[in-house]
Amino acid sequence: MSPPRPSRPRVVVVGVGRLGGALALALVAKRWPVRVLARSEESRRRALGMGLKPASERDVAEARVCLLCVPDKVVPGVAEELKPRLARGAALVHCAGALSLEALGAPRGKVLGSFHPLVAVSDPRDSLAGNAVALSTRSRWLREVLERMAKDVGLRALRVPEKRRAAYHAGAVLSAGGVVAALSAAVEAFRTAGISEEDALAALLPLTRSALRGVEARGLAAGYTGPIARGDAGVVTAHLEALPPEVADVYRPLSRRGLRLVGHRLPPEARSALVGLLETENR
Repeated sequence: MSPPRPSRPRVVVVGVGRLGGALALALVAKRWPVRVLARSEESRRRALGMGLKPASERDVAEARVCLLCVPDKVVPGVAEELKPRLARGAALVHCAGALSLEALGAPRGKVLGSFHPLVAVSDPRDSLAGNAVALSTRSRWLREVLERMAKDVGLRALRVPEKRRAAYHAGAVLSAGGVVAALSAAVEAFRTAGISEEDALAALLPLTRSALRGVEARGLAAGYTGPIARGDAGVVTAHLEALPPEVADVYRPLSRRGLRLVGHRLPPEARSALVGLLETENR
């Protein structure tokens, strides 16, 4: 009978960019045995500057989990390059949201998985705590390790079925980049009203945060506010007349989505008026 594997196995993090650095620092803070495998001399210097320990070839060979924090397009090549250097039975895990486990290639004696934190990391010293992470693996042992890793770092673990990964990743993109894109349309609307981008962001960012707090406290439908939630077709008409066409093209589908959230609460005549407005092209 083989001895039980350690709950915090040896980890090598490949890549010392924003996510790789943040994961390595968070795991080290929780006393995980972590080494980082830099892919350039500049990355190695960056790792040392963050107080992280570079991985030797022996560290790679003794690692039980290898986290690939590299750009999506190079994951297959890096995975193939590392497989001969890792011990048989070691876990090879990518951190790309859009890639399936197939991106890691044939197992060749390795356990495969993915660990994708749902957090916009802009600096390696950003905290990951309080966010979620999507996990995928066919190995019970690796799933338990990744769940322990998530718990220690302060991430809420989600299990993502491989066949539905694209839908999951699209939702993640909409909640981050999609929100930023919508905010850029709001800034453009303010610019049309004669307000600078600097002043617009200073006003709109707190408003956006207050809306998210409402959703966090009360859910999507109850947290949705504005003229659509009130059934105010007159205000929506004024908006569509005032906005540049490219901003109206953002306003209209987002408002239709809002109407789907709250339309059941509106009087039929108000709902019908809004449907007519939002389906009409802005000329």
